[in-house]
Amino acid sequence: MMYDSDERRWHAVANREKAADGSFYYGVITTGVFCRPGCSSRLPNRANVEYFASCKEAQSAGYRACRKCNPTGNSKNEQNEQKIIQACRDIEQSDRPPKLKDLADAVGMSPYHFHRLFTNLVGVTPKKYASGHQARRFKDSLKASESITDAIYNAGFSSSSGVYSRNRDRLAMKPGDYRAGGAGITLHYGLAECEFGWLIVAATDRGVCAIEFGDDPALLPQQVQDRFPGAHLQHAGSDFVRLLREVVRLINTPHSSCTLPLDIQGTAFQQQVWDVLRQIKPGETLSYTEVARRIGNPKAVRAVASACAANKLAVVIPCHRVISKDGRPGGYRWGAERKRRLLDQEREEA
Repeated sequence: MMYDSDERRWHAVANREKAADGSFYYGVITTGVFCRPGCSSRLPNRANVEYFASCKEAQSAGYRACRKCNPTGNSKNEQNEQKIIQACRDIEQSDRPPKLKDLADAVGMSPYHFHRLFTNLVGVTPKKYASGHQARRFKDSLKASESITDAIYNAGFSSSSGVYSRNRDRLAMKPGDYRAGGAGITLHYGLAECEFGWLIVAATDRGVCAIEFGDDPALLPQQVQDRFPGAHLQHAGSDFVRLLREVVRLINTPHSSCTLPLDIQGTAFQQQVWDVLRQIKPGETLSYTEVARRIGNPKAVRAVASACAANKLAVVIPCHRVISKDGRPGGYRWGAERKRRLLDQEREEA
């Protein structure tokens, strides 16, 4: 929200909006004290309040800083954010996933309060954040280590069983194959035409890993090839026709249920966003802001937009149902016009 009028500033002060902290400050004429908008001090008479753009401006007008909200220092929210950032760095630098109590003790919080605050600010639990970072480190180590065993222990896993179980939703192939850039792995794909243009469906042996739209069918296979440069991309035979028909059916009848085996790959945060998207019914939409709120991280609007853009499974993970806050369709990985047409079709059927 923009605090560009006295009316909006007073509304923020009266409601003690923490989100307004740093946007402006208010001074109370009768006490000579200036505060943050979110200060918990007794609400002053509106007629005795004036506003300032900075602490320096308030001090120049003769006001002194409130001892309760300490406007010249870091706010409680800023202090908490710094503590969580430090916890993230500790997780990233640790050879093994740290225990919750150790993380909480390091920043002077109880485990319960730390867990709740971390989840609200980061969007995932400390455990999921550690697992996601460990998985990324494992992927990086796979390509740098001399052996798979080295990569497993360099990433902080205590055994090979841990790496296989934790990465089964993130790796489309076994670790040894990933280390070689997918060398020796065959990815089957098929092309089909629907009312929204051409599409490619690609699958590993575990499920569909990509559904993408395009205008030129000749260019679509390269998009999958770029994902796994060492893999062998093979045009599927007649046994793939049924899978293609199922995908086209989902596109043409969005209210039908998806029974496709899926190989969904992404970070812990991305998968959290995608889980919310899959709950949006055809004919309905959410804004990026609303999605951020639903995952418990209202400040992560841009990160939500990035997660939508990273989606590789068009329609199945319906990122087209996420729109701008002002009601405009917003961007779409496969074209704004295609997004508009998908939404129009779903509204008509609804």
